[in-house]
Amino acid sequence: MSIQGNSVLSQEPFQKNLVYRAVDALRHELKIRSGVEIELRKTIPSGRGLGGGSSDAAAALLGYLRLSERKLPLPRVLEIASSLGADVPFFLFGGRALGISRGNEIYPLPDIPKLSVLIVSPRDTHVPTLDAYRWLKARPLTLTKGAADPKLWMFCALCWSAQGSGLSNDFERPVFQRHPRLDKIKRVLLQRGAAEASLAGSGSAVFGVFPSPAQARRAAVGFPDDQTFVCETLSRDRYVRKMQGTR
Repeated sequence: MSIQGNSVLSQEPFQKNLVYRAVDALRHELKIRSGVEIELRKTIPSGRGLGGGSSDAAAALLGYLRLSERKLPLPRVLEIASSLGADVPFFLFGGRALGISRGNEIYPLPDIPKLSVLIVSPRDTHVPTLDAYRWLKARPLTLTKGAADPKLWMFCALCWSAQGSGLSNDFERPVFQRHPRLDKIKRVLLQRGAAEASLAGSGSAVFGVFPSPAQARRAAVGFPDDQTFVCETLSRDRYVRKMQGTR
């Protein structure tokens, strides 16, 4: 296995990489002895809350099943995906979804209209996921039980609302306290025309939702020292077609 586009990952033992672990898990499950050559080209920055490693793992699972011309029951594929990472199952299907438990129990939500997104990834800021959770001091039961204003009901209201996506991220407060520049990036995105902006996952990337790709590209000019990506949201059907290599 070779890794391009990320010097740190390329120097680590390849057995630790989620792509290798995904293929290895399927080889053992399907009792396939022959190996496969893997070339991983990293484009999504690692450690930025963007799900790059998890999406790679999901793509490896689906790709190896297609390559080997073998099939597994979907529940078993989901189980293997979950063993690799809590959010890997999401990337098997894409679209908007509600994740409960550790995030590995996935329920589809209605698609929203296509949106333009600008992602700003600071080159000099890295937020380890374990640190972010420690800062948050989150206790799963407090999200749904014994709270005067349960987050579950707030989330459900946003899902049914016609007002928009209603971005909210509990990681923002503790992460922004320790990395004020991320808070500044969010504010600049809003000043440059983003309808909404948020920390991505546990960070350190920040993204803004713009009315058009042109406005997102114009806003990107304001971040010359950071990596920026202008992209768009995908419906579930379009995501599946792309994963299958069809238009």
